Amino acid sequence: MIRIIGVSLIASASLLFGCGGAQPEATTEATPAAQPEAGTQAEDGEAQADRGAKLYAEHCASCHGASGEGDKAPAVVGKSALPLDPPTTAKGRTMQFKTALDVAQFVVKNMPPDKPGSLSESEYWDILAFDLKANGVDVAGKKIDATTAAQINLH
Repeated sequence: MIRIIGVSLIASASLLFGCGGAQPEATTEATPAAQPEAGTQAEDGEAQADRGAKLYAEHCASCHGASGEGDKAPAVVGKSALPLDPPTTAKGRTMQFKTALDVAQFVVKNMPPDKPGSLSESEYWDILAFDLKANGVDVAGKKIDATTAAQINLH
């Protein structure tokens, strides 16, 4: 089970924003390009999640499944989503996902696989808010950004 700020969840926050081919190599060091900055459009997590649902459908669902259940790429919603350690079958993921910020850093650097980092900062945060909400995290009244994502413990 994954724990996010004291709330037991089946799955974690995930930002897996799209898939179009093989997973690129990931590194464990965060660089400015690998860490999204706080978005400016989002007034709170609910509004972000609403926008993120549309963005997820456009950029992520073709690989991660319409509901995040996994398809050509790993699940982003549900009990098998984003374990702490990379699965032995994971391509490109070498780092642990301890917080939602860890996921954000990996995703910005690696997703979508054919154009990593191609979404805007606010789009990445909106999709994270959507994924958090889909996994049962109460995002109401919280702006999902680097500060809040760092405080969301996945394991």
